[in-house]
Amino acid sequence: MIHPIRYYGDPILRHVAKPVSSFDTNLVQLVGDMVDTVYHANGIGLAAPQIGFSIRLFLALETVPL
Repeated sequence: MIHPIRYYGDPILRHVAKPVSSFDTNLVQLVGDMVDTVYHANGIGLAAPQIGFSIRLFLALETVPL
């Protein structure tokens, strides 16, 4: 699922994100959604708060998508 990206000024970006406490199927799904979202946006990285999830999770792509 592709999530809308939050931009500067969105309140969630001002909160301290919580640590990831468990690695479960919900987290696996979120990571997959983040990959889909960053590719759709032609980005090179994405943090969970940027799509509305206030947890300490980010991904960085090894190569720039075309």
